[in-house]
Amino acid sequence: MRAFTSLSIVVSFGLFFTACNSSSSKKTAQPKAPLDLSTIRGIRYTEVKRRFSKGLSFDSMGFQQEPSWIIRFKKPDTVEAYDPGKKIMQPFFLTHDHAEVYNFAKEYFRFKLISKDSVVFQRLQVTKKEIADDIRSDVNMTFYADDYIKNVLHTTAAQLQRPSKADTLFIASLVARANRNPGNRDSVFAGRQIATLTPRDNRISVELVNTVDVMNGKTQSFAYLYPRYHVVIPNAYKEFGYDFTVLVDEKGKLRLGNFYTNMSELKEQRKKVLEGIISVYLQNLLIIKPGSTFGMPHASEITVSVGGRKGSK
Repeated sequence: MRAFTSLSIVVSFGLFFTACNSSSSKKTAQPKAPLDLSTIRGIRYTEVKRRFSKGLSFDSMGFQQEPSWIIRFKKPDTVEAYDPGKKIMQPFFLTHDHAEVYNFAKEYFRFKLISKDSVVFQRLQVTKKEIADDIRSDVNMTFYADDYIKNVLHTTAAQLQRPSKADTLFIASLVARANRNPGNRDSVFAGRQIATLTPRDNRISVELVNTVDVMNGKTQSFAYLYPRYHVVIPNAYKEFGYDFTVLVDEKGKLRLGNFYTNMSELKEQRKKVLEGIISVYLQNLLIIKPGSTFGMPHASEITVSVGGRKGSK
């Protein structure tokens, strides 16, 4: 079973608001009472789908929404969620905010369906009491009761959690676009299996930097969306250090992506230097495996921090 993870990554949902009535000719919205969750109390649910409102698990960046939560409504004010580290169901206070909006585990959710067989809710991005009306609030999370999965559907959560045919077709279209335009940063996308750089010999060293920082919202997905490598060339022509991105095409060829210089008049000169580092050092001293998704190699972008160390004569 996949681990219960933070949902601080970008997500959103739809909502059905019921109308309110008033004795006067002018209708006034009436506050809604908390939902009755007593009918599902004690039922253990496993998340089987997490999809954007268009029905896909992926966005155009290559970010994949992965179902991973296991929950149980223990009491009227308590939701339990599985903690894979402690291997226990961890309790969280469930508080009613307004309408169908609730809060637990420091996240806001809007309930869309509640039954003994399934629960569907939408994760909401809330800032200063305002619900963001963008992609950060654009994902439906679908849970099935464990009993329903086993005894009615006669399958497993792992089978239900697999990407859909629509996901495969969507990724195939992204792969085709990326591989038609491997030098265009707007066309490439992040591979679920990142591009890898491996030294051919001791003329270069490579380290994949751990970019996960849960406290600052950089979860496991950040690692494959924005992979970063630290590269050291011990016998370079001179001392240098540069940070820049590289586009890795489906055959492992490298192209310069994005770089920064605070002096616009030196931009072309910096570009030539970085392209030289790529062609002379990186392309020749590294074994390069392109990124891929669903087993399909495709152009993607990685960040490299390259340091040159001038060797002693």
